[in-house]
Amino acid sequence: MLASPSCYSLAASSFPPSLHSSSSSGSNVFTGFTPMGKVTIRTRHRSTLKVTCRRAQERVIEEEESSSQMAAETKLSFKVSSGETSPLGVTQVDKGINFALFSHNATSVTLCLSLPHSDKDDVNVVVELVLDPSVNKTGDTWHICVEDLPLRNVLYGYRVDGPGEWNQGHRFDSSVLLLDPYAKLVKGRSFFGDSNQKFAQFYGTYDFESSPFDWGDDYQFPNIPEKDLVIYEMNVRAFTADESSGIDPSVAGSYLGLIEKIPHLLDLGINAVELLPVFEFDELELQRRPNPRDHMVNTWGYSTVNFFAPMSRYASGEGDPIKASKEFKEMVKALHSAGIEVILDVVYNHTNEADDKYPYTTSFRGIDNKTYYMLDPNSQLLNYSGCGNTLNCNHPVVMELILDSLKHWVTEYHVDGFRFDLASVLCRDTDGSPLSAPPLIRAIAKDSVLSRCKIIAEPWDCGGLYLVGKFPNWDRWAEWNGMYRDDVRRFIKGDCGMKGSFATRVSGSSDLYQVNQRKPYHGVNFIIAHDGFTLRDLVTYNSKHNEANGEGGNDGCNDNYSWNCGSEGETGDAHIKSLRVRQMKNFHLALMISQGTPMMLMGDEYGHTRYGNNNSYGHDTALNNFQWKELDAKKQNHFRFFSELIKFRHSHHVLKHENFLSKGEITWHEDNWDNPESKFLAFTLHDGVNGQDVYAAFNAHDYFVKALIPLPPAGKQWFRLADTNLESPDDFVKEGVAGVAETYNVAPFSSILLKSM
Repeated sequence: MLASPSCYSLAASSFPPSLHSSSSSGSNVFTGFTPMGKVTIRTRHRSTLKVTCRRAQERVIEEEESSSQMAAETKLSFKVSSGETSPLGVTQVDKGINFALFSHNATSVTLCLSLPHSDKDDVNVVVELVLDPSVNKTGDTWHICVEDLPLRNVLYGYRVDGPGEWNQGHRFDSSVLLLDPYAKLVKGRSFFGDSNQKFAQFYGTYDFESSPFDWGDDYQFPNIPEKDLVIYEMNVRAFTADESSGIDPSVAGSYLGLIEKIPHLLDLGINAVELLPVFEFDELELQRRPNPRDHMVNTWGYSTVNFFAPMSRYASGEGDPIKASKEFKEMVKALHSAGIEVILDVVYNHTNEADDKYPYTTSFRGIDNKTYYMLDPNSQLLNYSGCGNTLNCNHPVVMELILDSLKHWVTEYHVDGFRFDLASVLCRDTDGSPLSAPPLIRAIAKDSVLSRCKIIAEPWDCGGLYLVGKFPNWDRWAEWNGMYRDDVRRFIKGDCGMKGSFATRVSGSSDLYQVNQRKPYHGVNFIIAHDGFTLRDLVTYNSKHNEANGEGGNDGCNDNYSWNCGSEGETGDAHIKSLRVRQMKNFHLALMISQGTPMMLMGDEYGHTRYGNNNSYGHDTALNNFQWKELDAKKQNHFRFFSELIKFRHSHHVLKHENFLSKGEITWHEDNWDNPESKFLAFTLHDGVNGQDVYAAFNAHDYFVKALIPLPPAGKQWFRLADTNLESPDDFVKEGVAGVAETYNVAPFSSILLKSM
């Protein structure tokens, strides 16, 4: 099936072939449309379809006409009326199906419909309805109501025209079929990463026929307090796509595939998943033209096509938007039943439509470029996202779109929260200048529907707006704590002068968050995230190794604060391998005993490697895919240590205080703060309720340190829970090992954890 790329136009401005049918015999051309009253439609089988690139003039694609094929005509009639202005998108109303589209600068709008063929023939009926501005436009909203349309399996899009002045910021092209920004379901290519469909059209669709999803009579939201969260950042597809998952190939890499692996999440002990983007995105954006990255598939998903529709190719089997919607809900329901919350990584800072040098118009750009994107004084796209365009988030229309999208995911799909990618973009005015009180950020914090949601900012962007600890928050917003990541990495690997910073980070980063009514849990602590090194690579490589990305190693962060422990890359040296294992455990121990909200990355529980690639977004391979055989091999050692520490955190309130620590709640066993050569830190967290104090010590020196152990609470004795220098299973003993003396010899690059009982 041939589908037109968005920078291509069809001869005679005909609607692109429908994705409903793979047959080459059914296409349609229509004439004689009127905006009101009855519309007579003529269809015929398609003959020769010519597609040319308007700007590049690269090629002509032809679909040959069968010599025996004869034109066939079908007459249909539809009643149309002026329609309603709201809500935007597609809704079922008393008179039929209502379509509403915002465009301030458009001069003409045409609604294009592709109707499913009947059982008697294989012809898809295509209708193009030209909207009359005097009847079908109110203010800046274009609208029309069509009676007697099927209640599902209709594909639709718009052709929009307007001023042609690029120097005024307009990017109209009426030959391009555009996706409705408010489409609740999106039909794209059939299978993830299918390069044969790299130019597949994205269509809006709807389903007013299916019964409402059954959430169940006993269904409940987990409603986990923020202080109790342990977040697991993961990718839906990569979690089960690998053959080692043992999942049926038709389900592997899907929402349903994730359901099958919920027992692993429970075994690990996490209680919230943060899913990399699951909005409909274009995984083949890198393959539209020859370039150094045209071998890659965007498997992370930061290429949003639409903000309302779940990724259709994460459905089981062939990608289907209706099935994707249902299976996404099944996934959320199953996770909630297991007591696991669902947080979505959302990308409202840019879209898939790229820049003006290599434009890829699929929706916003062609509907109203000046409204949806930030432009400089010369009407060129601003780029604070690093991806060619920047969404105009604080424009009233775009702000409403974002709020409507968020509320849709909460009400329709029951998600529990959002992590906002490059959230500093959302703090910029329409001209790109920073705002001290961004309207969108405030509206999200104050919205009643979003009030139960976790809202987490990635508080920086690619334009240099770094807001860690300073993100406008209204006492609601949490932040990815980038300073935690950097300071903990540097201390654990043995950098000088980092002890004070390390102490500040593990005790809750009060220097960043103790202001107004903010809490320690508003800092999301992480050492590893999807972008950057995995935990294993953090202790295996001094430098990034991104050659496979095709950009000559110029992409990806250069400041990784990593240490290879003595040899770059994989090695057979037993001493180095042992040191790397200790370092991974040291990082995890620090993360799980820190005040604040911990987040870990999928795969770190067994030591996943990307072989030094710290920007692996474009590899739909084992480089990103969870390796279940590796997990099995590490189940009794590395995984067990990680899991036991997570569960220990859950059961000890001294590790997750509601408020910042007071002097009576922590004791620092330290009088050497000003010595930059000192790399040893020990402290006790006091349990004023049960007397179950927790003592931790971290030694980042390359020699043993004899630590003086403080006296335990009255009537108690110290038990050793963890010593990262010991082999499994002695590295963590959940019931504790008695006999801790007055001193403890803490090994080089190791840490210990004691508990009074």
